[in-house]
Amino acid sequence: MNSLHGWQRVSFVLLHVYVLGVCGVVLGAFAVQFLGKELPCPLCILQRMAMLLAAVGPMFIINRSSIQGSDSKSDLATGFGMSILAAVLGLSISGRQVLLHILPNDPGYGGVVFGLHLYTWAFIVFITILLASGITLIMSRCMTISTHVEHPRVASRLTAWVLGLVISANAISVFVESGTTWFLPDNPTNYELIDEFKTYLQENSSERTGESQKAS
Repeated sequence: MNSLHGWQRVSFVLLHVYVLGVCGVVLGAFAVQFLGKELPCPLCILQRMAMLLAAVGPMFIINRSSIQGSDSKSDLATGFGMSILAAVLGLSISGRQVLLHILPNDPGYGGVVFGLHLYTWAFIVFITILLASGITLIMSRCMTISTHVEHPRVASRLTAWVLGLVISANAISVFVESGTTWFLPDNPTNYELIDEFKTYLQENSSERTGESQKAS
């Protein structure tokens, strides 16, 4: 692999930190969901999706850096452009949820982490993504990875796997929570797919019992 020096090395490392940092935030939300037993509402799920979309931009740049003949300046603009659009989308979603609970004495939705609800933390995360993306684009002259990386490092492959697994886990979590209806209530209290499966087993068991009674 061609070695990176100076700001290019810093930029390459920061891209991995960016992706893994966003994945860490989503994994923290999973911890609240499964350990704290707090099911995410539709707005919470959309915020997770926006965060993961924002992480796809830097991952795109990391991947493109290993492709011979790629336009590094265009890749940087495309990657962080994707992150900015995703952050703006997430900011509007999390901002809406903050405003829904902004009135005095409103307890908010779900528990708090370090004094703030998850949607408030999401709002802060999206602002951070916007600032980081904007600063990187302003400093694109020295942050562009113009050196071709012949073989991706272990860290790059691991980062790609982590992002892919978190995206897959989020998709599975949404499917289990929504079931086959594809619609979630504002305040979900159960996993619809599990309830549907239990109902199916009960109905199937009742049918078998009825058939056995008729046969006897």
